[in-house]
Amino acid sequence: MLKIVIIDDEKNALEALEWKLQKYVDHIDITTCNSPIVGIKTIEKLHPDLVFLDIQMPEMDGFTLLENLNYKDFKVIFTTAHDEFALKAIKVSAIDYLLKPVDKDELISAVEKATVTPNHILETKLQTLLSSLNKQHHKINIAADGKIYLLEQDDVVMLKSDKSYTTIYLKDLSQIIVSKTLKEVEKKFDFPQFFRVHNSYLINIHHVKEYMKSFGGELIMSNGLSASISRNKKSELLTKLSLV
Repeated sequence: MLKIVIIDDEKNALEALEWKLQKYVDHIDITTCNSPIVGIKTIEKLHPDLVFLDIQMPEMDGFTLLENLNYKDFKVIFTTAHDEFALKAIKVSAIDYLLKPVDKDELISAVEKATVTPNHILETKLQTLLSSLNKQHHKINIAADGKIYLLEQDDVVMLKSDKSYTTIYLKDLSQIIVSKTLKEVEKKFDFPQFFRVHNSYLINIHHVKEYMKSFGGELIMSNGLSASISRNKKSELLTKLSLV
């Protein structure tokens, strides 16, 4: 029995896909969810084999939903109206998708393909997908405080590590505290202006105001905070700052 979860905020699309699956695919057990919040809870509870996931939903998009899951040992097939931007990113990641309205033959083929693909590669595909999306969007999505923040790159001054937490400092002097290590969070900041200057600091070069040679090297940022520089990062940093 193939456990399937369908997540889509559009009632007609949800019911149409459920009907087609029941008609054309054998030995399945379907659970439907009409919101991404409910979808997250359902996936964590049921541990499905396959998830059909709408991309465009009001509470959060399908990409953000996947990113906020703890359980990811399943196959995913995105469903979407034509969205050239999203489809380019999905193709890069090699995750499957279906265009709405979903064609019967394409649906059957997608399910068959999903059943023979190993589950464990979803995490790798997802990282590729999110990285591609971020680079195209030029925005950084951060999950914290029960919200999804969509940050402009230049709004981020620096990140500071505090054991299993990371604080993101913004140029308006606000802060976002993320319950992940800096090593985990920095994957989202794969842009040329961000540079890891120390085990505890990742900075936006555009916000560096002063370079202090004393105490082994220190940066003063546009928000007035300072960031230490590791000895093995100093040479590369000075090059990026055009100081050599």
